[in-house]
Formats: sequence, C-alpha cells, structure tokens
Amino acid sequence: MPPPKKETVMSEFERKRLENIAYNNAILSGISTTADKIIPKPAPPKPKRASTPRVKREPVKKEAARPTRQSSRLAGLEADSAVLKRKLDVEAEEEAAKAKAKKMRVSGDLNLGDITVEGRKWESSADGLALLKGLGVRGAQPGVRTFTEKDVKHTKDKGLKDLRLRMSGLKLYEKWAVNDIKIVPQRIYSMCFHPTEEKPIIFAGDKEGAMGVFDASQPSPKIEDDDEDAEYPDPIISAFKTHSRTISSFHFSPTDANAIYSASYDSSIRKLDLDKGISTEIFAPSSSSEDLPISAIDIPTTDPNMIIFSTLYGSLGRQDQRTKPSSAEIWGLTDHKIGGFSLHPRHPYLVATASLDRTLKIWDLRKITGKGDLRHPALLGEHESRLSVSHASWSSSGHIATSSYDDRIKIYSFLSAGEWKAGHDIPAKEMQPTVEIPHNNQTGRWVTILKPQWQRNPQDGWQKFAIGNMNRFVDVYAEDGEQLAQLGGDGITAVPAVAHFHPTKDWVAGGTASGKLCLWM
Repeated sequence: MPPPKKETVMSEFERKRLENIAYNNAILSGISTTADKIIPKPAPPKPKRASTPRVKREPVKKEAARPTRQSSRLAGLEADSAVLKRKLDVEAEEEAAKAKAKKMRVSGDLNLGDITVEGRKWESSADGLALLKGLGVRGAQPGVRTFTEKDVKHTKDKGLKDLRLRMSGLKLYEKWAVNDIKIVPQRIYSMCFHPTEEKPIIFAGDKEGAMGVFDASQPSPKIEDDDEDAEYPDPIISAFKTHSRTISSFHFSPTDANAIYSASYDSSIRKLDLDKGISTEIFAPSSSSEDLPISAIDIPTTDPNMIIFSTLYGSLGRQDQRTKPSSAEIWGLTDHKIGGFSLHPRHPYLVATASLDRTLKIWDLRKITGKGDLRHPALLGEHESRLSVSHASWSSSGHIATSSYDDRIKIYSFLSAGEWKAGHDIPAKEMQPTVEIPHNNQTGRWVTILKPQWQRNPQDGWQKFAIGNMNRFVDVYAEDGEQLAQLGGDGITAVPAVAHFHPTKDWVAGGTASGKLCLWM
C-alpha cells in the first residue's frame, strides 16, 4: 500500500504572485471592455457595384440668340401673319451669321490700319507704334556695354576725344570691394558729395530714413600676405536714423559746408550740423497727422535762408529758415506727383518741375499769381512727353536734362534764360528738346528711379551729368547729348541707380538697391 501523499504547502511568495497575476488580468479585461465601448467597430466593406458601360451623350445644341423683340402692332403686322414669321426668321439668321463671323479665326496678313480698336483711348491707332521702331532689345542686360572703347577711339573731335578718354579713365574704388561698402541698411534713394575737394565724402539716404556717411580717404587695412586666415576689416561707415521714412533728397548749404539738408517722405526737412552733430527740423506740417511727402529740395544760391521743396501731392513749397517750421508757403501746381525739380543755379527764381502728368514745366518765382489756395508761380512754358517724367535738372549753363518712362533722356536748351522778364512766355517751339537720347529707364519695382544729375561747377568747364544705367553702369553725358563715359567695374552686382557727381571734381558715386556704394575717381 503506497504511502499517503503529503499536501504541498503554498509559500507566501507564490500566493502573492498568483494574486498579482489575477489582478492584472482583471485590469486588462476591463480596459478591453472600455475600449470596445469607446472605439466603434469598423464598418464592413461595401460591395462593389457592377461597372456599367458609359453612355455617350450627344452635345446639346445651343439655339442662336434671337434679336430683341419689337412691337408687331406698331409695325402694322398681324400676330399670325406669314410675313411676320418670315421677317423674324431672316433677322435671326442674320444675327447668327454675325455672331459666328466674330468668333472665326482670321487668316493671312493683317494691316494694322485696318484692325484698329474703336474707342477714344485708342485713337492714335498705328501711329502710336512709330516710337517703338528701332528699339531692338528691351529690358536690362547686365554687363552689356552700350558705349565702348571703339566709340572713344573713333571720335574725330579732339576736345571731345580728350574728354572721353579722361572720363572713361575713372577707376572703381579699390580699397574695398563694392559689396563691402554697405553705406546704408536698405535701398538707396538719394546721394550727395560733401563739397570739399580735399577728399571724397559721400552721404546716402535709404528707404527707411537712415543716412550713411562714408569717407573714401580712410586708409586701407594692412593684411600680412602670409596670413591666409586673417579677416579683412570692414570700412568705417557712420549711419544715423534722421528720418522715419524714405530720404528723398540731400542738399548742402551754398554758404556753410558743415550744413547738410535732407528731405523725406515723412513730411519733414532737417538740417544736420556736422560740427555740432545736431539735426534740426527746418520744415514740417503743423499737425503730426498731416501727410506731405517731400520728393526733392533745392536752395537758391542768392538766398541761402530759403528752401524750395516739391511734394508727391503735386505742390511746390518755399520755407524761410528764419521762421517757424510750419510757416511755409505752399502752391498747388498739379494734381499729380512731382517726382523731381531743380532751380536754375545762376537764376534760382526759375524752377523746372517733372511730373507724373507727363510734363516738364518751367515756373517763375518772381511772379506769383492768383488768390488764396489758387496762388502759384507764373507758368512760363511746358513740354509733354509720351509717358511720365521722373526728374528735371538745370545745369549752370541753362540746359535742362530730364528722364522719362518713354525711355528717353531729353536735353532742353535755355541759354538766354537770364534775359527773361518776370512772367515771360516761352514759345512752344523753344520748349522742344534739342537732343533726345534713347535710354532704358524701366526700373520696375525694386530699383530706384533713374534721374540725371548735373555737375554743379565743373573745373574743366564741360557741362556734364551722370545717370544710372540698367545694365549696371553709370552713364556720363555732355550737354549736347554726346556720351562721355560708361563707368563700371568688377564686383558690381546691382544697378547703381542713384548717380551723383561731385560739384567740382570728376568723382562719381552710384548707389544700389542693396545699400551698396560704387565710387569712381
């Protein structure tokens, strides 16, 4: 007889382990039950429909448009008359034929004179295309010269050839690369040279009201040839936030070389004293909420206390610095923007304005006509271009250079302007340009508008002006329209749109949309 089995005694550890297993299983079971209640079961897949062959539908034929109904009673026709039915059928066929003919493609050669669009806006017809003949390639071609060494070499006039050789011999500043001379943070809108002849000092104003100053005479940094890891230090440039919006124009005082005036779209004109380092407000509207963006300023050589300014609202103002900043006399000249103006350097009562209304106009400050808000200087003459005129610049000899969006630089000659009496009426024939120079002025949205700037008092006696070139050059022209130079160089990666001459020396500065300075000396 086998011995009885001993009952195994469960240890405390084993009992505890089994309890934990049972507890965990209960938790997992509860989670599954809760999940089944929250998460819906996926719907069973829908049975696929049996594909049916597509039935080709016949296109719906549109009925031809019927003519507007007319009264048969007034026409003397009965409602059920066979004549009336025949008449309606004929009219419907004629209208359908006309509608079909309008949509038919025209083959063969077309004479523009035969296909002009009707309407007052297009009355010029094919004659309006005459200005497009011979233009060739349109648009900027970076690096492509339009004035080369061959043009200089083939110049027959000795005096002109010597001048071209000298101006074309100006070299791009070499102490720093163009990309290293970032004179202002944003796009350059205005530039100016300090009148001193001792060294080139350039001022620039940008889109957001910053004024930069660069002294080009500063010594270049010395770097050891063996040190390849040495960093080339940046040039010393001073910059000041003198305005809250675009600085549109600079002008030095004709009697004080330490006083530079700046105008801005923030409706103010300020005077910076370079000795004291103080910028003083010379003009601003009486109310801070009044908006009067200023597009340009000039100072009469005969009265340095006066400042003449133009606005984007088509007005011209005159401010006496000895009075309150809000006491300017302002005349409304046009309903359109005045993009630029200038005073005759020798006869500063003569004003030339360029406007969005496509005109160059000459005004006389000696004769103010009208009353109240209708007061304005006497208009002596005007010339209308095909498109808007960007700027009008007087030379000291009496020439006016303008740039306009019809891709022309126009030069006008008023050599006898000093003999004009107050209110003189300029004949229409004399208001015609003496020279027209083809020039790409299509700057677009990101390039500052191209404006000609004369050299104020040239030492060599040759009247000449500078203007930016969309192919990334600066062009220099004489008063007779002859091109003297096309200034360029390595490292110019943007259009030097804002070009400016030193008043006396053959130094030319150009400013780009990236705030970089190009300098030729």
